[in-house]
Amino acid sequence: MTPLWTATEAAAAAGGHTTSDWRATGVSIDTRTLEPGDLFVALTNVRDGHDFAAAALEAGAAAALVSRVPEGVPADSPLLVVDAVLPALRRLAAAARRRSGARIIGVTGSVGKTSTKEMLRAALSRQGCVHAAERSFNNHWGVPLTLARLPRDAEYAVIEIGTSHPGEIAPLARLAHLDLALVTTVAPAHLEAFGSIESIAREKASIFEGLKAGGAALFHGELEVTPVFAAAAARAGARCYEFGHGKNGFCQLVDLQVKAGVTVARARVGDRRALFKLPVPGRHFALNALAALGAVDLLDLDLSLATQALGNWRPPEGRGTHERLSLDPGDAALSFELIDDAFNANPASMVAALEALAATRPVDGIGHHGRGRRIAVLGDMLELGPDEHRLHGQLVDCPSIQSIDVVHCVGPRMRTLYDRLPRAMRGRWVETAVELANSARGLVDAGDVLLVKGSKGSKVSLVGDAVRGLGLPMPGNERQA
Repeated sequence: MTPLWTATEAAAAAGGHTTSDWRATGVSIDTRTLEPGDLFVALTNVRDGHDFAAAALEAGAAAALVSRVPEGVPADSPLLVVDAVLPALRRLAAAARRRSGARIIGVTGSVGKTSTKEMLRAALSRQGCVHAAERSFNNHWGVPLTLARLPRDAEYAVIEIGTSHPGEIAPLARLAHLDLALVTTVAPAHLEAFGSIESIAREKASIFEGLKAGGAALFHGELEVTPVFAAAAARAGARCYEFGHGKNGFCQLVDLQVKAGVTVARARVGDRRALFKLPVPGRHFALNALAALGAVDLLDLDLSLATQALGNWRPPEGRGTHERLSLDPGDAALSFELIDDAFNANPASMVAALEALAATRPVDGIGHHGRGRRIAVLGDMLELGPDEHRLHGQLVDCPSIQSIDVVHCVGPRMRTLYDRLPRAMRGRWVETAVELANSARGLVDAGDVLLVKGSKGSKVSLVGDAVRGLGLPMPGNERQA
């Protein structure tokens, strides 16, 4: 097997020296997922990665990238010693990008980055060798890590780029040296750090600074901040393309049908027509898929193969996965549906999740309630700044919420929504997700559809896990592990 990195190459790229000769077939920052042959990178985040270097080497790491000889590691161990680990990882990433002939797509946006990245992975996988991070590695260490893992023979790569503070996206985009940059949308997220939607848009638009000369910029064409994208793309000398529902965009969603368990759409992509089906309901998923197809077309690839691939796409775990779980091993009919969307939340993604719940079909006549219910467990949306309570309360005005039977609210911010809900719709309000998770048995019945949605910090995933523990996965389950 051709190594990803030899000791000589990695030392030259990272700006350090090696204690021995070695060959690495991968790059890892976590001993729990490390594979034999990986180069272990001793990053300092919550914990100092140097504390795990000995365990990594014992687990079969080819070498460890460190800034000092870690405690418990013999000095003659295979080490790549540098001045500082994170800058060295960035240099390794830059070297991987320089040697690669892959065409690289960068994806950012307030909502839909990871789903769109995975749609692109699926759409490109039938066109050649494609590389993308297995998780949402989109920050100051995640993007360099993804690039450092870029296989020598990759033909395409999809790089997700996120931000929580101003000035983070442009350096990461420049590191990736993009052929195409895609912005999914802009919504109230991280308002605490940015202060306004316009500031968020400017930060997202800074991804265009990382485009190669003559690269393509693809962005949502029907937002109030669309002119911000267009201006930034023009400054970067990019070719500009828009997607959305409008007839004047490069990509247009011509017709959309969101039904229980499926989304079917007809689209115009450039001068071609496309029909695609997604195995989950969601208007937001359809727009993300449209953007992915636009990227495929701009790369001059096979649109038909891409639409076929989207039929096999599944949302990443915690981002809208649908699971059917049986409450009785002896009777498969006694089941309920869980929509796990607990990874993150802002007002736009919350509305999209409620729309997806409204499109589901509960089953009547099999549970104790006699009628299947649509139930939502909604956790706090974090980092929304001074308007956070108003933004939570406004969810009651979402048209789809009228189709929901019971809403449980978790967290002090969601109390605002709870107080505005019609009494017939109110479930429970609790301060913490643990309180609701401890009473999971009473949350769901056979025939119900239950949505769990909230920012990661609200910990509503605990409720999803507790409800999941009530049932047994059924054959054909759509959840993606």
